[in-house]
Amino acid sequence: MKIDKKNSFSSRSLKSWHIADRPREKLFQKGSAHLTSSELLAILIGKGNAKENAVQLSQRILSSVNYNLVHLSKMGLSELTKFKGIGMTKAVTIAAALELGRRRQRAETIDSPQVKSSKDAYQYIKTYVEDLNHEEFWILLLNRSNKIIDQILISKGGVSGTIVDPKLVFKPALQKSASGIILTHNHPSGNLNPSKDDIRLTHKIKVAGKYLELEVLDHLIVTSTGYYSFADEGTL
Repeated sequence: MKIDKKNSFSSRSLKSWHIADRPREKLFQKGSAHLTSSELLAILIGKGNAKENAVQLSQRILSSVNYNLVHLSKMGLSELTKFKGIGMTKAVTIAAALELGRRRQRAETIDSPQVKSSKDAYQYIKTYVEDLNHEEFWILLLNRSNKIIDQILISKGGVSGTIVDPKLVFKPALQKSASGIILTHNHPSGNLNPSKDDIRLTHKIKVAGKYLELEVLDHLIVTSTGYYSFADEGTL
């Protein structure tokens, strides 16, 4: 007997599912907190492929990153489109939803952007760099009350490093009349230990800051699982 793939269960859209199996209806009736990550992702992609429904495809995508949403956030569009049933439009939808999640995290810090510890600085900057697969060097500019004036991207690099010109670090700080600076950069490898270049650069910028009366308060190395603080470790 020939099977009509258009009408088979595996290829049906969410609209044709039994109501108890529809993630959209489940969200409407019970709220988003009652949905699994696979069901939430299924709502974004709408339907699966000839062999998988939307939830099954979502489960396979999440399984590829051990159901770790941080790792999913690091997947590029080209990686997402390798899954059958995920075209560029769906990949862009997933990437947009994940970016909204990151921005929501950032918005939570805006109400109280005062840095009282290295953890405060980490919580503020991590959503900018924790999911990147390349290195970026940022600075946080603080006023005399240690409130964040601005965050500035100084440079982008590759997987293993980025080049930083100290002049570019101090230019925006002087323009915005900052009283202090916190240096930050990410390690995509997940390694929290500073390299020799990290240590040399930190010392160079700290010394230059003294002449400009701009104190370098800390340098954070950020990963998706934690951070290293030069100030906390006594290496600043």
